[in-house]
Amino acid sequence: MASLLDPRIKLRHLLSFLEVTRQGGVARAGAELGMTQPAVSKAIAELEDILGVPLFDRTRRALSLSPYGEMFLRFATAGLATLRQGVDSIAEARSGTNLVAFGALPSAEAGVVPLALARFAASSLACRTQVESGPSPYLLELLRTAAIEFVVGRMANPEAMGGLSFEHLYSEELAFVVRPGHPLAEAEAPELRSMAAFQALMPPRRAIIRPAVDALLLAAGVGRFALEIETVSNSLGRSYTLMSDAIWIISRGVVERDLAAGQLVRLPVDVSATLGPVGITTRTGAELSLPAQAMIGAIREAISGGRI
Repeated sequence: MASLLDPRIKLRHLLSFLEVTRQGGVARAGAELGMTQPAVSKAIAELEDILGVPLFDRTRRALSLSPYGEMFLRFATAGLATLRQGVDSIAEARSGTNLVAFGALPSAEAGVVPLALARFAASSLACRTQVESGPSPYLLELLRTAAIEFVVGRMANPEAMGGLSFEHLYSEELAFVVRPGHPLAEAEAPELRSMAAFQALMPPRRAIIRPAVDALLLAAGVGRFALEIETVSNSLGRSYTLMSDAIWIISRGVVERDLAAGQLVRLPVDVSATLGPVGITTRTGAELSLPAQAMIGAIREAISGGRI
């Protein structure tokens, strides 16, 4: 017979544990939860007493998880996410309203997502949608805590995929783009080394595509550009590229329409080594709502239609 959850474990214990882990400290966790620092410390101490093991390593200056804490984190995160999903489902059922909340990485938000949203709006399960954008770590954190149901975009690095599942939909490479009339726009085969003197718009260091960018540049003997701007903002990248001589290094899908319209120019750089999988990331074992399933179906249809 399966053992029941210890009734002494309360929601405040789990919230305190997860927030201390996320914030890296008791004071910051308390501020985020609206609790005093002693109250958070007490909740953690009670949880450790109930479990009979230390969840944090207190021998170092910075608070870090113990091996037991690492183990408990996976299940506490999944459990709270499931509970949140259940509460949201009840609220939606009572109010008669539904919401599909998902994340979109830059590799998808400019191409497949608008097409999919249009398809979803015409479906029988159409409802209010919320699209979160930002770097991969931010979106995966929202996914793990059930704030969103899935993420569409490039697959994260393997070490970040614990507890998550990925459906590969298509592959995409990077592009080096500039404004029309750029000094390099008419060059037949500009070398990467010759680009180092220009300013560059780069994905942030924690972005999924950044390792591919760095590997490509290192292989060509390019350490750094003269001046780098790190951003995940497509609108900033597009605007700054059009007004300057900067080179924008971005997923090709983001600028596909700009290239087709002649508003941006792709430099003839061999980027075949940057080809990477784009698809849908979900929590392993999570049961998606019917509207979320319909939204994912719309994404698949947008891709199969060959319009990205």
